[in-house]
Amino acid sequence: MKSDKTNIVATNRKAYHDFHVDETFEAGMVLLGTEVKSLRGHNVNLKDSYARVKNNEVFLYNMHISPYEKGPVAAHEPERTRKLLLHKAEIRRLIGKTKERGFTLVPLKLYFSGNRAKVEIGLARGKLLHDKRRAIAEKEAKRDVQRAFREKQK
Repeated sequence: MKSDKTNIVATNRKAYHDFHVDETFEAGMVLLGTEVKSLRGHNVNLKDSYARVKNNEVFLYNMHISPYEKGPVAAHEPERTRKLLLHKAEIRRLIGKTKERGFTLVPLKLYFSGNRAKVEIGLARGKLLHDKRRAIAEKEAKRDVQRAFREKQK
């Protein structure tokens, strides 16, 4: 499912703060030419985007790809709905998970695999406020331990 993610264009860091990601899928995207050129310039924002299954197809909503600067004036709509390309078995699995168990689909990373733009979507459950606080406390504790360990080694 996962491929070489050497050319990462954008990451959705807030997704790991707001959600428990249980499973990830790699999906291709149907894009216009000016969108691909804009992606190569890292002009994309995944912050408020999400994916949804509709009519046995998966679509990505609210992903902002800025218009290509050197392209035509009316190149593309920045936040248009984009179709994701997945295998039928993966789509069926996502349909079952999102309907039954309260999962949602969140884009995690956008990258190029060869010449093709790919998005890594995560099957995720929302975190509650106390889960977020616990995660922050654990992160701070790890940071303090690392800091103390470095102080001892000096």
